[in-house]
Amino acid sequence: MSFITMKTLLSSYYSMYGHVAKLAEEIKKGADSVEGVEVKLWQVPETLPEEVLGKMGAAPKSDVPIIKPSDLTEADGFLFGFPTRFGMMAAQFKAFLDATGGLWGTQQLAGKPAGIFFSTASQGGGQETTALTAITQLVHHGMIFVPIGYTFGAGMFEMEQVKGGSPYGAGTYAGDGTRQPTDLELAQAFHQGKYFSGIAKKFEGTA
Repeated sequence: MSFITMKTLLSSYYSMYGHVAKLAEEIKKGADSVEGVEVKLWQVPETLPEEVLGKMGAAPKSDVPIIKPSDLTEADGFLFGFPTRFGMMAAQFKAFLDATGGLWGTQQLAGKPAGIFFSTASQGGGQETTALTAITQLVHHGMIFVPIGYTFGAGMFEMEQVKGGSPYGAGTYAGDGTRQPTDLELAQAFHQGKYFSGIAKKFEGTA
């Protein structure tokens, strides 16, 4: 996925009810808006059986291709997205990262930029702890964490409506599963994709 004048970024995610998938789509739009950047969406493998997913009311899986650990080596940068489980990333995404031991052993991902985005059920459900606990995965691989900080401007200080996300990355609240990402949350996701792409290009001096 590497080109001389083009940065290829990989947005990999897990989404049970579709919230993270929607953020990923907006992030891709934002990243694709930067000249010389190509973004590929992937989803990590599901670990739960269909019967269990059905009982949980999970959304049907999209046709986004399933990623393998070896696919990570072809990208110049990463944006990882996942829902929260008890303040940490969902087990499905952790299982995928656990399978990257071979890449860790050879440090093939070291020095590559990485960002994260997430979904929680509630305001106290892990909008910051999910990000904080996910950073350890990046650190052990030697990846360089790229947060959005407060570059989203006034949207970071919105107080009139409920809004997910933080300086760590774009986010949304799922509630009982019926709440969908708002226009403001989607705008923040678009911003993250665009901002991250600009940073990723600078790593190769192509900005």
